[in-house]
Amino acid sequence: MSIESKQALLHRMVTPEHTCPWGVKALELLKQAGYQVEDHQLTTRGEVDAFMQDEGVQTTPQTYIDGQRVGGYEELVAFLGEK
Repeated sequence: MSIESKQALLHRMVTPEHTCPWGVKALELLKQAGYQVEDHQLTTRGEVDAFMQDEGVQTTPQTYIDGQRVGGYEELVAFLGEK
């Protein structure tokens, strides 16, 4: 019996100066929902800025499921049907 695992890609800010609390919450929410998470930590301000510019977004974290951008934390909550 094979159970297909759910996969998610998460980009979140984790710098020496600041760990984004919304990124931590998004990671936990994905894990609680049964996703295997590929956790991409953006470790410098430059990485964060380049990611946001490349993806055309204004915030992190950003979650991708099945190759499609779900969005930030609030969009992830809505996607998963959480309150």
